Amino acid sequence: MLQFEAVYIMANRPCGALYIGRTKNLIGRVWQHRTGAIAGHTRKYNIHKLVYYEYQEGWEAAWSREKQLKRYRREWKFNLIEAANPGWKDLWFQINEDEEVPFAPMEDL
Repeated sequence: MLQFEAVYIMANRPCGALYIGRTKNLIGRVWQHRTGAIAGHTRKYNIHKLVYYEYQEGWEAAWSREKQLKRYRREWKFNLIEAANPGWKDLWFQINEDEEVPFAPMEDL
């Protein structure tokens, strides 16, 4: 059985510092970024806003899409975000209300 994985982009402000990642547990992983629970790029640059996410079927598809997004130029990433989220609003509140967001236990992050 294939599991869905999220590929996501976080930002500190519109057209600012970005972080691209993937996870089985979008809510849990974004919470970690938002609270600074794990040291790294997002804590260092205050990257706490979820501005884009999409789901892929299976680990390989998610890994491939994550690598693809990381290779794109910043301007293309900004265009991708703005096409789905023109105001660069924080989607954290949306995923917490959306019952369709696949969820996995925290140990699967």
